[in-house]
Amino acid sequence: MPDTALPAPASLPTAEDVRAAARRIAGHAVRTPLLESPLLNDRLGGRLLVKAEALQKTGSFKFRGAFNTVRQIADAGVQAVVAYSSGNHAQGVAAAARLCGVRATILMPADAPAIKLANTRAWGAEVVTYRRGREDREAIGARMAADRQAVLVKPYDDPRIIAGQGTVGLEIVEQASALGLVPDAVLVCCGGGGLASGTALAIRAGWPDVPVYAVEPDGYDDHVRSLAMGRRTGHQATEPTVCDALMSALPGEVTFALNQDLLAGAVTVSDDAVLGTMATAFETLKLVMEPGGAVAAAAIMAGRHPIGGRTVIAVNSGGNVDAAMFARALARGPLL
Repeated sequence: MPDTALPAPASLPTAEDVRAAARRIAGHAVRTPLLESPLLNDRLGGRLLVKAEALQKTGSFKFRGAFNTVRQIADAGVQAVVAYSSGNHAQGVAAAARLCGVRATILMPADAPAIKLANTRAWGAEVVTYRRGREDREAIGARMAADRQAVLVKPYDDPRIIAGQGTVGLEIVEQASALGLVPDAVLVCCGGGGLASGTALAIRAGWPDVPVYAVEPDGYDDHVRSLAMGRRTGHQATEPTVCDALMSALPGEVTFALNQDLLAGAVTVSDDAVLGTMATAFETLKLVMEPGGAVAAAAIMAGRHPIGGRTVIAVNSGGNVDAAMFARALARGPLL
């Protein structure tokens, strides 16, 4: 069956799609905790709760959307999937394919963190590498899908993926409500916008008045620019960032259609703040964050978003970090 035989749904996902995704992934995905540290809260002068997706299966939120999508593809009788990813979506699709009994081929940049390459192979996927910035991964992925009679599972611009990622927001509403609190804001790490749009969809359905903000690395500010201009706009970064998972060129079409209406705004943080936040999270929350997974918390710790006297929830999107990068963060020392 060729890639075009089972297209993604054409309509935007809804809060009911998120609830359906939660039922679909139940028993397969981890219901990750909201973590906080009284000592860190003292330093911040407010209350910070971190949604720890580093503790999710495959080490990031990506498993949620991948399983929600691959399960539906497998149920339609398809035997193979293809995906392209810098690492976390790769692992999520590989794990979902294994659990759903279908073959997976993953296109990954040759310079992806070694842990992400190794773990994707460990889940049983065939890994094909390409040169980031010199080859078109979307074109290569489409050819691979056609050659293998597989369905292409996009990393973020698919309503099924977005609905699966939205279960992060659904859990946040349920868990915070069980604690008797409604936050003043929710901050979400943002690359292509799948996690941000899905989470915002669920948060706004549960708490209509709670603002949701996207957070990006400095320079890779395509959502900041796009929200300001009212249309999809790329960033102008020329230097790499330690946040390898957040280097999308511009927001997705489906994700931005949601984010434009749902997000209250977007902010950026420096690589130094990200590294310092990783060290702080390790010291106070006992949590390993990867750089891209630390940006939402970094926006709080670096003062890019206010927390004094307030309660804020930050999504930690993943923890797949190479030992050398994590050692660099620990050597830098805590931001707070």
